[in-house]
Formats: sequence, C-alpha cells, structure tokens
Amino acid sequence: MARPAGARLAMRRATVRRVGYVIECRDITVRRGSRHLLDHVTWCVGEGERWVVLGPNGAGKTTLLLIAATRLFPTSGTVDVLGERLGATDLAELRPLVGWASSALGGDIPPAESVRNVVMTGAYAVTGRWNEEYAEPDLRRCDTMLCDWGLTELAQRTFGTLSEGERKRALIARALMSNPEVLLLDEPGAGLDLAGREDLVTRMGALASDPGAPTQVVITHHVEEIPPGFTHALLLRSGQAIAQGEIADVITDERLSACFGLPLAVRQEGGRFHARRAHA
Repeated sequence: MARPAGARLAMRRATVRRVGYVIECRDITVRRGSRHLLDHVTWCVGEGERWVVLGPNGAGKTTLLLIAATRLFPTSGTVDVLGERLGATDLAELRPLVGWASSALGGDIPPAESVRNVVMTGAYAVTGRWNEEYAEPDLRRCDTMLCDWGLTELAQRTFGTLSEGERKRALIARALMSNPEVLLLDEPGAGLDLAGREDLVTRMGALASDPGAPTQVVITHHVEEIPPGFTHALLLRSGQAIAQGEIADVITDERLSACFGLPLAVRQEGGRFHARRAHA
C-alpha cells in the first residue's frame, strides 16, 4: 500500500493554501424518499475557522458532517472540500487531509485493536491494522497524539475495553494522526459524564487556541460543549440553515430559541456558553 503522505499529498496541501474555503457547500439537498434531510443548505468554512453546528435531533447535523467528511454525497448542489469537487476527485488522496471522528466510525473499529493501532491507522484513514508500512515520523506522531489526548497509559489496551470518554479521546487522536487540514467531530461530548465532558472540552479548547491546528467543525446539541476559542456557528432546524456566522451573532437568545423551538436564555462566562429555559 502506497504511503499517503508522499509527494502527491504535499502538492495537495500546497493547493489547499490557495483555495478560498476549506469546505464549500452550495445549495445542497439530501433526500431520502419524500423526506429532506438537508434542504438547500449553503455553508462555507474558511481556513483557520472554528465552527460549531447546533440543532435539535433530526436537524441534519450528522448528514452535513458526513458530506464534509466525503462519506456522503448530496442529492443536489455542489460540495468542494479543500478545493476539490466531490464527484470529480480521488477520495483516497483527499481523505487523509480530512480528520473525522464520530461514534459511527467507532463502531467500525475492531474491538480487539490496540489503542495505539487505532490512532496509528488514522494516517491512512483505515479502520484496522493490515499491511500498512509506517515510517519513524509516523511512530513519533502517534506517540505525540497519545500523549496530547491522555492515552499513553492506555496504548496497549484494546479499543473494546475503553470507557466512553477514553474512546472519544482515542477517536480524536486518530483523526489528528494524519495532520489533517480540517478536523470534523460529530458530538464528541455525547454519553460523557460531567468530568469526562469537562476534560474533553478543555482539551478541545487548547486545540482551538493553537494557531497551527487545523480548521475545526464540531457538532453538538448543547452550547455548554462549545470549546473556548470557537469563532463561528451554524444553526440547523428541519434540514435548513436558520442562522450562521460569527459565534457571538448566532448564539443569542432569539436565534437559539428559534432553532430549538423553546424560549431560551443564553449567557457567556469565561469563554463558555450556557443556556437555560427563559422564564417570563
């Protein structure tokens, strides 16, 4: 199997630096029968931006992220990821530049795979150690990712024995293994207890503040899970984008209430958002 981090990948990275948007979705629709999972959504993510995508269950958040991760094609509309048009590019070359972590991906990883291999195979965007060849820089980066995400002592454990919080950290470390241009996280805080959530949000906030870190998009249902340092927000409801832009202009009482269909009061403290039902 050819190394993904060769000359072609270096050329692709150089191309990325020249494109206007990291993710560019134009008038995209996803239909399943008579149902619209996404309905004429336009959404553009610039290099270095940190986006949170919020909305109730069934809003289309995961569908949108799957498209950005090159795992799903829209029924109509156009999608460019890192300057490459979906449907007209080699996804095997593009995917190592797109870090993606979700609970759905976790279900594809063999439970007996070691945590170290789970992270390492992120270099190829594959979900199980096979006959790949890893160079010394890969080994060093894997060690760094294990350390950064609190997994060093778990490296020889099998993925199936990890707690929910440990699994989430392993999947994020794996998504970062290929040094991607964009990092996409689908509900990384789901299923975590309070301590696990706060540890994860702290680590993600540190990543968001790193100017050398990739462009980031995080899906969540809860404003409390938005890491400090995030710059933009997109609100989805019933497959439609009802607000998007700079985070302070989007995460407001009026817009969040419209998104979730409930009167909400939002406050920000110490770089974190909090929302409660508004009382008359």
